[in-house]
Amino acid sequence: MAHKKKAMIDLSTRIGTLSLKNPLFLASGTWGFGEKLKDYLDLSLMGALVTKGISLKPRPGNPPPRLAETPCGLVNAIGLENPGLTTFKSNILPQLLEYRVPILVNVFGESIDEYLAVVEGLKETPIQGLELNISCPNVKKGGLQFGQDPKAVEELVTKVRKVYDGFLVVKLSPVGPTLEVAQAAARAGAEALTVANTYPALVIDLERRKPAVAAGFGGLSGPAIKPLTLRLVYQISQEVSLPVIGCGGISTGRDVLEYLLAGASAVQVGTATLVDPSSPKRILNELGLLLERLRVSRLSSLVGALEA
Repeated sequence: MAHKKKAMIDLSTRIGTLSLKNPLFLASGTWGFGEKLKDYLDLSLMGALVTKGISLKPRPGNPPPRLAETPCGLVNAIGLENPGLTTFKSNILPQLLEYRVPILVNVFGESIDEYLAVVEGLKETPIQGLELNISCPNVKKGGLQFGQDPKAVEELVTKVRKVYDGFLVVKLSPVGPTLEVAQAAARAGAEALTVANTYPALVIDLERRKPAVAAGFGGLSGPAIKPLTLRLVYQISQEVSLPVIGCGGISTGRDVLEYLLAGASAVQVGTATLVDPSSPKRILNELGLLLERLRVSRLSSLVGALEA
């Protein structure tokens, strides 16, 4: 008796002008620049890589301790530590390009001029795009995060678009007027939205009677935030006509499908790699098996297919 040929599963996805072989990104901040993760995970398996946040000048970050575990997640207060634009371009980017995977550089600054300086420095490099991290204090406006000020975001993205015409995604904060900020980014020329960054949180060290991280507050990531971010992805994908990249608590193939059904075209995996550095490979395998079981041959057909 002849065996039936196994159906091919198409994991490819398209986000604006960016075509990817699968929807899995490595999220900014949790894999560094691949220094250690590459010993556990073949980075060429990924759909795309998002670098740590890059600023104009080097930043030492916050003093330790910087991390605190919670029962269902992780609170971090790294402080955007990075080597700065010049070192990134000369020493780090050439190594990342060897993985032959689309590279998005996460960019931040404490003023619009700082953002623009970093963007100017990157626009001639062979990267596939930029992710603007707007969860940063705007020092020229009293320290309020860009991500909580729709007008500031619209001004920032508009000015970035004047100097950069490549793929541009804006990473939203999950707090504040998130929908209004998403709409402002869309009006100004963003090509996609990453939804979302970490949630402000506090962990207390009972013995010391102090916050568990030296900076006091930190950002909560991991499985605890998935239902919250799923809601944001659904709401924003309903109201804003831009592709959404879901980011928050993804650790299984089932998580990926939930985000896609809610409206995301792709997802970013972050904290899961700290628990299991090889988790993206497992997630991709689970994704293929789930689609086969559901008799879905093309992953992109599930985007936004939630029956609410």
